Amino acid sequence: MRIRVVHETVYRYDSPARGLIQMLRLTPRDHDGQHVRAWRIEPTVDGRLSRREDGFGNVVHVFSADGPEEAMTIRVTGEVETTETHGVMRGISEWLPDPFYLRESRFAVADEAIRTFADETVAGSTDRLDRLHRLLAAVHQAVDYAPGPTGSATTAAEAFALRKGVGQDLAHVFIAAARHLEIPVRYVSGYCWRPDTAVQEAGHAWVEARVPDLGWVGFDPAHGIAVTEAHLRVAIGLDYLDAAPVRGSRTGGGTETMTVRVRVDDARAQAQAQQAQGQAQA
Repeated sequence: MRIRVVHETVYRYDSPARGLIQMLRLTPRDHDGQHVRAWRIEPTVDGRLSRREDGFGNVVHVFSADGPEEAMTIRVTGEVETTETHGVMRGISEWLPDPFYLRESRFAVADEAIRTFADETVAGSTDRLDRLHRLLAAVHQAVDYAPGPTGSATTAAEAFALRKGVGQDLAHVFIAAARHLEIPVRYVSGYCWRPDTAVQEAGHAWVEARVPDLGWVGFDPAHGIAVTEAHLRVAIGLDYLDAAPVRGSRTGGGTETMTVRVRVDDARAQAQAQQAQGQAQA
């Protein structure tokens, strides 16, 4: 599959903002099953864009602008070739030891309800892969994947109590439960092509868990499936805070309004459809 992404993050300020700094985890890496054909980050205001890597091995661009600015857009465009690996991640440079991903993190703490849920879900199973598949199905069933009362600061416990959330929330619930079961697991941010809609309100989130003899395996609790070629992996971390696509600071500006527009297309299928249409019109 060839996935084409257009991702725009638009900021508007009540009054001119100065000293803008944005940390952008918006650039994917190559690995088995994923090859970046083209990728570009384009801010709409004049500034400086530098590239580095964080402690997880994510590509991070730091954008800074002096201002004053009343609005700013960070636009990302790119194409990535993906192939099916059945969720097994290969060819990835690991920067941290597996036990690091057992650490409790701010958004993925297991409260009593999640601990009980995890224990009941895997009762009678000792095989880690089987436990993970049970957990995948249980989280998908227990928490509805839908926009609702959750936000970027919602914790796993809060989302689980609401029984409703977006991809980020279901990932946090899965992570909290898996770490309670002493399974190394991490948060993944990226994009997911969906056949029902190209336009999306945000990127997507899922998890990767360490499985003996297989390595890291991707699970998408929002859709209740293992990761497929429709998933485009961008960044990882203990939770959302480490892999957030955009985080920043500024001086002044008053109240800030942020809107996100994401379009994810199957570029190859789109090209074939256009070719067929052209032949039909000839």
